[in-house]
Amino acid sequence: MIDTLTYYFSYPFVRYAFIVVLLIALCSSLLGVPLVLKRFSFIGDGLSHVAFGAMAVAAVTGITNRMVIILPITVISAILILRTGQNTKIRGDASIAMISVGALATGYMLMNLFPVSSNISADVCGSLFGSTSVLNLKKSDVLLCTVLSVIVLAIFILFYNKIFSVTFDENFSKATGINSDGYNLIIAIITAIIIVLAMNLVGSLLISALIIFPALSAMRLFKSFKGVIICSAVVSVICAGTGVIMSIMFSTPVGATIVVAELAVFLIFSIISSFATKSRS
Repeated sequence: MIDTLTYYFSYPFVRYAFIVVLLIALCSSLLGVPLVLKRFSFIGDGLSHVAFGAMAVAAVTGITNRMVIILPITVISAILILRTGQNTKIRGDASIAMISVGALATGYMLMNLFPVSSNISADVCGSLFGSTSVLNLKKSDVLLCTVLSVIVLAIFILFYNKIFSVTFDENFSKATGINSDGYNLIIAIITAIIIVLAMNLVGSLLISALIIFPALSAMRLFKSFKGVIICSAVVSVICAGTGVIMSIMFSTPVGATIVVAELAVFLIFSIISSFATKSRS
C-alpha cells in the first residue's frame, strides 16, 4: 500500500490535488461552525446550485477561464441571499430555495439547449457530483486556490472575536457597536469563495457536506466555540486526506469518498457522545 501511494504521489497532479483538497477542507470546516450555529447552513447548498448555473453559462459562452464568471456570480448571489433573507416578506430559507433552484434549473436548461459535448448526462453528473477534474489541476489553479484559502484563513483569524459575537448573539453585537450586518456579509462572501473552490472536488450537490459534517461532528464532543472550531478543522483535514488516499487505492470518486468518510466520523462521534452522556447520568 505504501509503495502504491508513493508511486501515485510521485506525479505532480496528484500532489496538486492533495494540497487543494486539504486547503478547501480546512476553510470549509472553519466557516461551517458559524453557519451551522446561525442555522444558515443551507446557504452552502444554495450557493453551490448558483455556481452550477454560472458554470453552465461559462461553458455555453465558451469562456476558458470559468472562474471569471463563476466567482463573481456566486459572490453576488451570496449578497442577494443575505439581503433578501432580511426581507420580512421573504425569509432566509425561502430566499435560498428561490435563488438556488432558479439557478440550477437555468443552468441545466442552458446545457441542454447549447450542449458543449455529445454526452450531456456525463457533463451534468460530473458537475453535480464531482469528477476527475480535481486531478487535472495546473500550477496556476493550485496557486489561485492557495491565495484564496490564505485570504479566507486570514479573515477568519483577524475577525475571530467579531464572528464569535455575531454568531451567538447578533442583537447584543449590534448593541455593543459591532457592525453585525457587515460581518454577516463577510461570512456570506467567504462561503461563496469556498463553494467555488470546492466545485471541482465534490460537485455542486455535495459541497454542503464539507461545510456541515465536520461542524456537526465536533459539536457531538465539544461545547466551547474554540473547541468546536479546532476539532472541526482537524476532522475535516483528516477526512479529506483519507478520502483522497482511499479514492486512489480503490478508484472511487474523490468527492463522494471524502463525504462518506465525514459521515462515518459523524456517526462515530455521535456514538461516543451518547455513551458519554449515559455514563454521566
